[in-house]
Amino acid sequence: MDKQTLSFQAEVKQILHLVTHSLYSNKEIFLRELVSNASDACDKLRFEALNHPALLEDQPNLDVRVAFDAEAKTITITDNGIGLSQEEAIANLGTIAKSGTREFMSALEGDQKKDAQLIGQFGVGFYSGFIVADRITVESRRAGLPPEDGVRWSSQGSGDFEVETITRPARGTTVTLHLRDGEEEFLNGWKLKSIIGKYSDHISLPILMQKEEWDAEASKQVTKDEWAPVNKAAALWTRSKNDITPEQYTEFYKQISYDTEAPLAYTHNRVEGRSEYTQLLYVPAKAPFDLWNRDKRGGVKLYVKRVFIMDDAEALMPVYLRFVKGVIDSADLPLNVSRELLQESRDVKAIREGSTKRVLGMLEGLADSEDVAEKAKYAAFWKDFGVVLKEGVGEDHANQERLVKLLRFASTHADEGVSFTDYVARMKEGQEAVYYITADSLAAAKSSPQLEIFRKKGIEVLLLTDRVDEWMLSHLYEFDGKPLQSVAKGSVDLGKLQDEAEKKQAEEAATAFKPVLDRLKETLKDRAKDVRVTTRLVDSPACLVVEEGDMSGHLARLLKQAGQSAPKSLPTLEVNAEHALVKRLDSSAHFDDLANILFDQALLAEGGQLDDPAAYVRRVNALLVA
Repeated sequence: MDKQTLSFQAEVKQILHLVTHSLYSNKEIFLRELVSNASDACDKLRFEALNHPALLEDQPNLDVRVAFDAEAKTITITDNGIGLSQEEAIANLGTIAKSGTREFMSALEGDQKKDAQLIGQFGVGFYSGFIVADRITVESRRAGLPPEDGVRWSSQGSGDFEVETITRPARGTTVTLHLRDGEEEFLNGWKLKSIIGKYSDHISLPILMQKEEWDAEASKQVTKDEWAPVNKAAALWTRSKNDITPEQYTEFYKQISYDTEAPLAYTHNRVEGRSEYTQLLYVPAKAPFDLWNRDKRGGVKLYVKRVFIMDDAEALMPVYLRFVKGVIDSADLPLNVSRELLQESRDVKAIREGSTKRVLGMLEGLADSEDVAEKAKYAAFWKDFGVVLKEGVGEDHANQERLVKLLRFASTHADEGVSFTDYVARMKEGQEAVYYITADSLAAAKSSPQLEIFRKKGIEVLLLTDRVDEWMLSHLYEFDGKPLQSVAKGSVDLGKLQDEAEKKQAEEAATAFKPVLDRLKETLKDRAKDVRVTTRLVDSPACLVVEEGDMSGHLARLLKQAGQSAPKSLPTLEVNAEHALVKRLDSSAHFDDLANILFDQALLAEGGQLDDPAAYVRRVNALLVA
């Protein structure tokens, strides 16, 4: 085919503009990205060759080669991996199929210091070459195609690129960077080796560079026609823990996660027994932007006998631990394992269970540590990932007990960090239940009238304000033998915490107030299931509660916000017979208006919305001028 000129996709043009004009905080990432791409190409060939050995041709040994030419001002990265056909070169180097380009742009424009990791995260690492080059040439031939079906792709990183057919005897890809003026620092063997050592030492393929020696006559370093590895060429997770520094663990994490920060914690283990595998798992320090997407594939890479199989093996980790990054390398799975087989394999189930327990153990180590810094780490983890961890209470019954101990809440005694263990240790003598309230926000929970009697008696109440809490509580009924009880459900029975005088006073109030209660029930029969004298209010005139087993008002509102219908059930109105507003009821000429106002105020106090706000305003105004 003759040479043809094609235009870049619009998104690519935007990225190229950012790359060439903005990404200067860490220029050396270009080599990391291109070596990583070359390694991926070799991994893909190795995987395809499992079923099609002929693809390896006469080159079964895979490697990546990095070279430079100081006079020509070029750097080349060559691999003998899967290679590109002409169609793939046009598609892969001229367009971005992966979603997330807009997020990539906004992330860069918001904080360009993040460029070092983001450029790889969104699958646009190839374009990082234009940070240091004003022209890039790619020559490639896909494995299995004849030599005359090679392709040359070239671009100056502006609006278009050129593609032409070439004859290329060697399978694989060569990327040549023509460095722009001022980037000569990278035309140095020591510099390139140090970058490879920093970012790519973990890559299991050998990364080769030509040996150099000093030419005394020319007074300069000259390259020899002899190639030698410049990385350890051993996958990091296969090495002994004693041979790996914390810095190497951190750099490997940044490579596989595209995170700019060090991980919060990590665990590296070789597991032997019924199923043999190695796990290197990390907990990030910060939540990724897509944490809330439950459909997102997992962050664990699967290897079998050090052969890369897949990038996002979600079957290896439960959904509620989708934030975990890392590598699992199995010695037992077949090399041609598919996603479908992963779902059914007993070995995978054993790996999943073992890895889940290891992650929970890592979190328990932070949460239960006596070290202040470690406890602070868990507090930071909970702030970013606690809501996701709560999903596990209902999804992972085998580990529910461990998960429940990791939960943290706000309470009437503390704004954050309260565990069930802490709560039980502080329970008052005679207290038989763990009390909680659910609300839309911490402020709404704190100001709820349902808490008044508990505050008066100094009884701690957990304040649950995450959207997932109602769902979680449908799977959690007790802790340490103590039932969980909502302060907004049923009648409040404080048992031994309520003295006989209080009980007698409540009974007498209910009897004396019965005629008013009967009138309230009739007036509010379409809005309230029942009306009764409260034992939970101290300062407020009224509150709404639901009966045990009924859906809370908070959950009903959440379902409505999600576009789902909630079962229709009426709440119970509890009134405080000692409150001045309630005492006015019996003698008021506006009984019906006052009854409805009490109900509406109780609804507003718990975060609900009025069906007819105008009617509420009309009733209040009528009373104000009466």
